[in-house]
Amino acid sequence: MTSLRDWGSTLGKWTGRPVARVQKDSGDPEVGRIRKAARAAEWTAVREILEARPESEDRTELLWAVADTEEVERWMPGVIRAEPDAALPRIVAGFRFITWGWEARTGAYAKDVSRERFELFHARLRSSEEWLYEAAEREPGWISPWYGLQITARALSAGPVVARRRFEATVRRAPHHVGAHQQYLQQICAKWGGSHEEMHTFARDSVLAAPGGTRLGSLVPTAHIEQWLSLDEGEDTAYMRRPEVTRSLLEAADHSYRHPDFERRGSWLGVLNTFAMAFSLAGERDAARECFRATEGRVTESPWDYLNGASPAMAYRKHRSAAGR
Repeated sequence: MTSLRDWGSTLGKWTGRPVARVQKDSGDPEVGRIRKAARAAEWTAVREILEARPESEDRTELLWAVADTEEVERWMPGVIRAEPDAALPRIVAGFRFITWGWEARTGAYAKDVSRERFELFHARLRSSEEWLYEAAEREPGWISPWYGLQITARALSAGPVVARRRFEATVRRAPHHVGAHQQYLQQICAKWGGSHEEMHTFARDSVLAAPGGTRLGSLVPTAHIEQWLSLDEGEDTAYMRRPEVTRSLLEAADHSYRHPDFERRGSWLGVLNTFAMAFSLAGERDAARECFRATEGRVTESPWDYLNGASPAMAYRKHRSAAGR
């Protein structure tokens, strides 16, 4: 098993600097394959790719790749009718109706979204919940339906009790599910009715309760970035430069990507990119440079889109240069 320190040792011998490019598939070639199959409405191929990725290994990235594909909602109902007892088509429909709902709402501020768009948004999310509940009934041990239901709970303002129950339902089936924890962290953010204190406690406790090398490590920098976003200019920089913020980032890094059991699989690129941005904002150039080196120029849209929504790669390059990489 190769640790980040091993990668750093190898990469340190190379004097070039890779071109920074946004990585749409997190390094997983199956993401591109399943997108192509979804665009062609080839359900057999989509199903084969999903079934080859066991629930225990987290299918959510593949499901989102299908869900982000236009017109999936047109042909999935036919698949469901043809396979009335199958859970998988219902999960795909559930995920698609989430993204289709957000397409109706758009990314505008709530005050700028029309009543008609909000009604369509909510209608599609309610349809998503129906598909996901039906999938959960057919496959009680599966994780994906409950993960999807976490998202609809927040979008439909179902409240903290429902949100907590759905998070718990997900982690009962997969205690260290990265997506489930990311969704619950958003749920308890101050902007969604929670608090900074609750958010930071949840992030730290979740990371330290997981085995060494956990990809949950990104929860800690994500929480600090969330608080940084909530502050006015000047206050945001002062917050990120606090010694206790740096200490918490280093603690999480040691239990996550710096641990010898950390593996380059799943959402590993997101972990490194999130730490890279947080360490950059904290002024920790050495730690940031370590993360930039390990990403090898592969950029994830989040969290860099917070700095430059039009070009996450440009934000990445700017901070990589500032770190001396």
